Amino acid sequence: MAKSSITDVAAIAGVSIATVSRCLNNPDKVSEKSRLKVHEAIVKANYTPNVLAQNFRKGRTNIALVVIPSIGDPFFTEVVRGIRSVAEEKAYSIIISEAQSGSEAGEDLLSMLASKQTDGIILLASTPPFPPDAVTSESGHNKPIVIGCETVSAELSVLPSVHIDNVGAAADATDYLIERGHNRIALVCGQAGSLLTKDREAGYRLALRKAGITLDPELIVSGDLSIEGAIHATRSLMSLRHRPSAIFCTTDEMAMGCLHELKSQGYKVPQDVSVMGFDDTRYAAVTEPPLTTVRQPAYEIGERTMLRLCELIAAGDSVEYLGKTADIVPHRLVIRNSVGPGS
Repeated sequence: MAKSSITDVAAIAGVSIATVSRCLNNPDKVSEKSRLKVHEAIVKANYTPNVLAQNFRKGRTNIALVVIPSIGDPFFTEVVRGIRSVAEEKAYSIIISEAQSGSEAGEDLLSMLASKQTDGIILLASTPPFPPDAVTSESGHNKPIVIGCETVSAELSVLPSVHIDNVGAAADATDYLIERGHNRIALVCGQAGSLLTKDREAGYRLALRKAGITLDPELIVSGDLSIEGAIHATRSLMSLRHRPSAIFCTTDEMAMGCLHELKSQGYKVPQDVSVMGFDDTRYAAVTEPPLTTVRQPAYEIGERTMLRLCELIAAGDSVEYLGKTADIVPHRLVIRNSVGPGS
């Protein structure tokens, strides 16, 4: 049986093909009487609109590209859940791509925009895979790119972004450790050169300075954003002559590596050493002991990021969209059992 066409629907309804097209694409511009006729004809003809063709004519794919640092990271899994919830409401599909370094990877992402394979990009990676001057179009307006979770550089501040106050959050975490009586606090941070690493280290330094605690550079080590890296970092810290009484890890994943290494060395948490995490991933509440951490509202960040992208796509080359400030979402401390009083 031949597939019904829009011409068949128009013939059954007794209206023009243009009227059927308007009913499908802009129903508000058609009278209720015509809409009912077309709807009945669509049912009678068993007609299914070609959504792909409709989107092509509109210059849209209804596809958003989401670039994340690591496919297996539980924090970004929750962010993507938030993105997907809004995408479904807005009739969008998402494609997930793991961030890769190098100019070719960035060019591939931007070429997907240029060739209309995607309507926009959500960038969750801390290091943009393309140069700052590549985010504006030939007309001088922003390309549909939104940054989520990570701190934005000055060069990319023209892009909309959704994230927490990382400096303030790290300062709050360090303040809490100081309030519990700790004055020798180690920092297990992320990758050198990352703006996120710099911001969270800045918050840590700010809290120490406000409390009048002299910074010991030996207590700042890289955990390479991984469990394995945090294990090595913790091993290094606990081999110091003057060991820390508390260790602040700037991700929960690194905090889990820290807990594992402390336990393997025979230390009790928090009796011997306190541990603070960051993110409040789904595993933070079930570590042993349950992890005190900074909560980033990952699902909400995902929702807001997708909403911002939809706004940007809808605005097109509208100058009104340019210059919007970052959307800062609130963080909070989640107090569990991994932090005890300082000695």
